[in-house]
Amino acid sequence: MSHADTPSGHSHDEAHHGPSPHDHGDAPAAITTRAHHIDHAGYDETHAAHDGSGSHAGHDVATFRRLFWVMLVLSVPVVTTSMMFADLLGYRVPGGLSWVSPLGGTVMYFWGGRPFLSGARAEIRARQPGMMLLIASAITVAFAASWGATLGILAHDLDFWWELALLIVIMLLGHWIEMRSLGAASSALESLAALLPDEAERLDEDRTVTTVALSELRAGDLVMVRPGGRVPADGTVEAGAADVDESMITGESTPVRRGPGDRVVAGTVSTDSGLRVRVTAVGAATALAGIQRLVAEAQTSTSRAQVLADRAAAWLFWFASITAVVTAVVWLSLGQSESAVTRTITVLVIACPHALGLAIPLVIAIATERAATAGVLITDRRALEAMRTVDAVLFDKTGTLTRGEPALMNVAVVADATEDEVIALAAAAESDSEHPLGRAIVDAAAGRGLPIPAATDFTARNGIGVTARVDGAAVSVGGPGMLADHRLTALPETQAWAEQGSTVLHVLRDGRIVGAIALADEIRPESAQAVEALHARGIHVAMITGDAEPVARTVAARLGIDEVFAGVLPQDKGAKVKSLQDAGRTVAMVGDGVNDAPALARADVGIAIGAGTDVAVASAGVVLAGNDPRSVVSIIALSRATYRKMIQNLIWAAGYNVVAVPLAAGILAHWNITLPMEIGALLMSASTVVVAVNAQLLRRLDLRPDKIVPTPVAHH
Repeated sequence: MSHADTPSGHSHDEAHHGPSPHDHGDAPAAITTRAHHIDHAGYDETHAAHDGSGSHAGHDVATFRRLFWVMLVLSVPVVTTSMMFADLLGYRVPGGLSWVSPLGGTVMYFWGGRPFLSGARAEIRARQPGMMLLIASAITVAFAASWGATLGILAHDLDFWWELALLIVIMLLGHWIEMRSLGAASSALESLAALLPDEAERLDEDRTVTTVALSELRAGDLVMVRPGGRVPADGTVEAGAADVDESMITGESTPVRRGPGDRVVAGTVSTDSGLRVRVTAVGAATALAGIQRLVAEAQTSTSRAQVLADRAAAWLFWFASITAVVTAVVWLSLGQSESAVTRTITVLVIACPHALGLAIPLVIAIATERAATAGVLITDRRALEAMRTVDAVLFDKTGTLTRGEPALMNVAVVADATEDEVIALAAAAESDSEHPLGRAIVDAAAGRGLPIPAATDFTARNGIGVTARVDGAAVSVGGPGMLADHRLTALPETQAWAEQGSTVLHVLRDGRIVGAIALADEIRPESAQAVEALHARGIHVAMITGDAEPVARTVAARLGIDEVFAGVLPQDKGAKVKSLQDAGRTVAMVGDGVNDAPALARADVGIAIGAGTDVAVASAGVVLAGNDPRSVVSIIALSRATYRKMIQNLIWAAGYNVVAVPLAAGILAHWNITLPMEIGALLMSASTVVVAVNAQLLRRLDLRPDKIVPTPVAHH
């Protein structure tokens, strides 16, 4: 639900209990997503793609796994019958087996090397040379040189069949490992899809139960959810009450009580009782589908770090190409043609920007998955990246730091009346009311376990209050208008309550005051913890609200907030964000995402909190599916950890290539320090594994709010 701030106070209808200082407006639920596009230096389907889903150049994980095992088997006869390999180990290959290596090597080149060759063609067509072209160049040079040696056109020492075979096997292994990592990073999508049941039990008009596929459900259908079963589609509870596990949406492990009139989300679990749910959204319109889209889009959106990695990969291509040419020219000028070919091939192999291409996408993919499991949905990678630099967080008050709905705060009594008696009388009078203030009073009585007397003759007067007959007495609950009608004076205690922004209602029995009740927008119990945790990280905390100054100051004082903007209209919130930015701060704005859209868009990072089933807001880079403001701290922790991993991977991947390429070229050959091609291939694949393992360590970060901010803080 969205909350529209106005400059005065709480969200209550003036027509019921009299003038009230604030107003809430509901905005239609909407799922809005953005299209983000990424080009990882040629790593997409068009240019030999990493698409984040485990497919590469049109091949999937299973293809590379199968190719690896087949090529590994084929490589055994190719390597063992290779003349050069036999010479290295000091044995002789029988004459009848001399053609095993060329024929087997040719099969491996065209079959096992096909993913790299097709990827290289795509890179050339796209005019974006990169890793696949370098791999294809290496195996093609080795293939051509080996046939030349086999046919006697080139020197016998250029028989590289065994090295060609090992190179293809190693490269397939590296790609298989990489793609398994990418597939694991995208497992959030698969696990989200698995949350939906295969079938639903639909109640027909004659109340018979029919088991149907989810695709047959339509909005308006009534479905039955059995105890322990999953809700098949978004809807509203019509009958029954149950504790519903909503952790897949909010990241919060504690089940939430849902009863008639409450909204439930597809994929959530009714833990203890059955429910009857009226379907409001199916298929792509459900919250779960919206989350899947957000996770998928976040894994394909770009970031500044990715741009840096792409640029580094392009530089590496030209660095490797120029180094390969220089290597060939130098070694040929020294009259060592075999060394020229060997070193050139080794340079081309060792320079493949494989690890570099994996360094950023894998970290981001894992980060977005980890965030999604904690109810934090990253809709723009740049927002996640920028969060580490944020030094000011601006919270919208209503619905963010507070619950956005009235709650009982104080009770005053007269004569011999008790607090429980006053609350019970007020609840009885309000029991037939649909007004938020009335519901808050009834809920307070229920929360205290008070018996609510039966009421009759209920009437409500706009701007005055309500009256009902309770145990033979006329009981009235209302604001200043009601007191004026009865020519009564407000209790002295209520003046301070009103100054703090509470809505004050007096309770009358037979025309005499028996007590007064103060209701106000309740502060979330987690808000103080969130503010304290942000302060501990050196972050300036501000609050913005349409409430009057006294109301805003009261909330800010209770939470320890540094700066307050009060009486601000929704359309003016963006200007307040800009004022913080003009003061040199990097600002994250946290709001409900609807009436705060201009401010969210203006901020360096926009964070929509409490989106629930609305899922996404176009102006927010981060969406918190739950309502816990401590999740903002989770985002900062994730951003900083993600940045560290990206930098570590970039340093390893780029630094490794910069050091290894000159060694592969033979720059230290004069001192008998060389890097053989097969060792170069092994080390290159090892660098990919190191990058993948380092990224996987990000999974150890627990982003649940109660783990990120574990220390309880006393709230008011």
